[in-house]
Amino acid sequence: MDAILEKASELKQDVIEFVFEAEGDLAVALEAYVAAQPHRGEQFDRAERDLVIDTFLIEGKVGEKTPLELFLESRPELSESERNLVRGWQRSFTSLFAVSQNLPEGFELMNWLTAKNYTVKPNNQRAREEMASFKQGEILLTRIAPVTETYWMFSGPCTQMGSLGKPKLAVAIGNFKDKYRKHLYSDAPELLEQAWQSVEQYHENFLEFFGSEEVTMPGYQLSKKITEFQEVMTKKRLAAAGIDESKSLSELAQEAGVEEEEIKAAAEAAGADSKSIDKMFDPQQAGKMVTPKIELPAELKKAEQVTVLAHPRWGQMFLPTYSRFKTLLEAEDWQTVEGAEKLVRKYLEDPAINVFIWRRLAQQYPTGMEKLLQGVLGRPDFNLKQDLDALMKEFNKPLDPELPEIASVPVHLHDLFQEAIAEVNKSQSKSKGNKKAAKGFQRS
Repeated sequence: MDAILEKASELKQDVIEFVFEAEGDLAVALEAYVAAQPHRGEQFDRAERDLVIDTFLIEGKVGEKTPLELFLESRPELSESERNLVRGWQRSFTSLFAVSQNLPEGFELMNWLTAKNYTVKPNNQRAREEMASFKQGEILLTRIAPVTETYWMFSGPCTQMGSLGKPKLAVAIGNFKDKYRKHLYSDAPELLEQAWQSVEQYHENFLEFFGSEEVTMPGYQLSKKITEFQEVMTKKRLAAAGIDESKSLSELAQEAGVEEEEIKAAAEAAGADSKSIDKMFDPQQAGKMVTPKIELPAELKKAEQVTVLAHPRWGQMFLPTYSRFKTLLEAEDWQTVEGAEKLVRKYLEDPAINVFIWRRLAQQYPTGMEKLLQGVLGRPDFNLKQDLDALMKEFNKPLDPELPEIASVPVHLHDLFQEAIAEVNKSQSKSKGNKKAAKGFQRS
């Protein structure tokens, strides 16, 4: 282990001890950060706990300062090079990595979320011994931090997930997206920016097609409308990409003076069905973005009534009980409405019912909402204006929008999920079983 990596290991241990031994505001901040994690209430295993602690070093706040900044303030004797090393850890991030190559002192890893590659080394003897069994192709859930301009170190615990086939890998990525949404594109801000821009563009297209940010209709009808809407969007993107649907792929390539693969990539990026362009993207197209296809789940297709709410940041929300909830808010006595409390509890506990939905209803029905929550929660002093955000936090609902399902995704992830579905469908056709399709970046 070289001197810089050894020093990084020592400093990292010092930072961890500094946090654990802290009292006062830092200790309170750590406790609050841990309690706010999505899996609050469940028993942490050691790996989860260590990952949360490691993330807290960068994401945690004590006033306006991070724990790393407080550590540096407490150690004036550190040299400038040591301080720069610690400051660099602000770039550390959590992700799913594939082992691309085993090296004498570490590994070449590919971040599956962004297709970026890293040389990563264990920073102590115990970690080296534990990681000796890692094989090429294995998937790792871990956190890495920069050491020099050329290599990184394993910063948090490393969960070995084995060599996963495409369906299981798609599931793992989908689970990562749900649990670590803030870390989706931590090392690729340009992808994150493109994804957010796609949400805003989707919203504009939605308003142009549906004419309103709130639409209610039977599920089967909405499903047809969503399909029609996406077809219109695809045609627009194909036109914007300069692709004439009436011409064959070879004709387009010949006219443009480019290879067919480039036309295929442009069509896929515009949202065209992969079947219509013969095959998936070239894997080297990773980094480009694709808008995922949205398909209503079977239960929504069968629903008597579904409301869609659209927002340029929160995305689109599909709610089969929205009209029922508004009935509660409009009722003189909500207790006379059958299933009222159960419905309110569902809206509080269901992660899909986000803060935007609650704020929208609170703005439209402030009196009804306040009385309803006072009664269901047994809190007669509940004040809607003062207490709603605190209530949302209590039920682990982020107050700010997180990247929604409709956001565009990198091409390599889109391809993976499409190929995973194809494998699952092929397996189902052989076994005639009822296995569920892989969960990934496409709503199903």
